[in-house]
Amino acid sequence: MNIADVKKRAYAMPLTSPAFPPGPYRFIDREYLIIVYRTDREALEAVVPEPLQFDDPIVKYEFIRMPDSTGFGDYTESGQVIPVSFNGRKGGYTHAMFLNDGPPIYGGRELWGFPKKYAQPSLGPEKDTLIGTLDYGPVRVAIGTMGYKHQALDLEQVAATLAAPNYLLKIIPHVDGTPRILELIDYRLEDVIVKGAWTGPAALDLRPHALAPLADLPVREVISATHILADLTLGLGKVVYDYLKPGKDAAS
Repeated sequence: MNIADVKKRAYAMPLTSPAFPPGPYRFIDREYLIIVYRTDREALEAVVPEPLQFDDPIVKYEFIRMPDSTGFGDYTESGQVIPVSFNGRKGGYTHAMFLNDGPPIYGGRELWGFPKKYAQPSLGPEKDTLIGTLDYGPVRVAIGTMGYKHQALDLEQVAATLAAPNYLLKIIPHVDGTPRILELIDYRLEDVIVKGAWTGPAALDLRPHALAPLADLPVREVISATHILADLTLGLGKVVYDYLKPGKDAAS
């Protein structure tokens, strides 16, 4: 294989048998349980990277079922998203994410910079309750519950929420262990079709774990919960800030 062929084929690892296909990445019947809660301001200050900013100490805990996704298959993920702003534009910073399928872990980290680690999340109804769980090895680290479809929500408003900016910190090390890529990424959910959205009473329990430290952002008050069913495309995003080139803010 000559150099030109290597350059042409090299979009993901390994070169001759990539772990995921090129996009676009379409998700059908993607299902969310999002529990919004208040935490400690000091806890958020310790994990939200500048130049991102936050106003209130709020966290969105998410359980997401993805039964039909292009190239990634059928999997579930769970983690924390922090409402933030960048240059005055409000969005969400993905702080932690755990899932049970290899290709979306590899693709999520290599393409976008999703902070993904392997674990065992689940989401589904049990009688009158929508239940989300996250197990790291044999240890249960998160339990979220919500009354099943108690009250319908406005679908247009929910779609607008899903279309807001999302921010990631992409880190790829050099061979000597120093960062070769250290960027703030802005990605969007595109072509969103919300099929249903509901709210209801909810509860969230986060438990301490050395390698899944979700409880480091403790639950002080559950504010709201949303159950969403939607089709959407995961956009590839853009670099809006390069930490290795001071003053080189790419945002427009």
